Amino acid sequence: MAADQPGVIGMEIMTNSQAADRAATDAQAAGPDPERRQRGERRHRIGWSIVYGNFNPRRRRPPRRDDESRFHSLDWHSPHLMAVAVCILLLCVGDTFLTLILLAQGAEEANPVMAPLVGGSVAVFTSLKMAMTGASVTLMVILARYRFMRVVRVEVALYAVLVTYVTLVAYELWMWWSPGGLGF
Repeated sequence: MAADQPGVIGMEIMTNSQAADRAATDAQAAGPDPERRQRGERRHRIGWSIVYGNFNPRRRRPPRRDDESRFHSLDWHSPHLMAVAVCILLLCVGDTFLTLILLAQGAEEANPVMAPLVGGSVAVFTSLKMAMTGASVTLMVILARYRFMRVVRVEVALYAVLVTYVTLVAYELWMWWSPGGLGF
């Protein structure tokens, strides 16, 4: 019908169902899809996924559509967050060590959360202090891109914790070393 029109050569007019049938026939004639992957089930390769994901992270930034998801996790965090987290944990170890030394020399624990634990076992005190600090720092690193109370980014709060720990350890060292203090 369309071939009878002047200027139109070899054109066919077909319905949607005819076009779909032709596409299916063409796909069958072409054979199996060369892009189809034939690997095993990915969910059974947990160890490989963890190792591969550590070296080839995919989620480095939150999604562009922030309105659509309230919480998004990242596979890869900035290296400076790792440095801050490790520094905080090392300062926590130093704080624990200095606290135990100062308590043995007659000081009192000022932290109301840790004060009941100091009188008991040293191992329980140290374990709980490190566990609470480690869990808090891990949570803050995970939430580093969020805003605390929609005002300050959690990343800034993480730096504030680092400065607070540096100040605390410096104060404990001053108490230990000062001539009128509890130390020497």
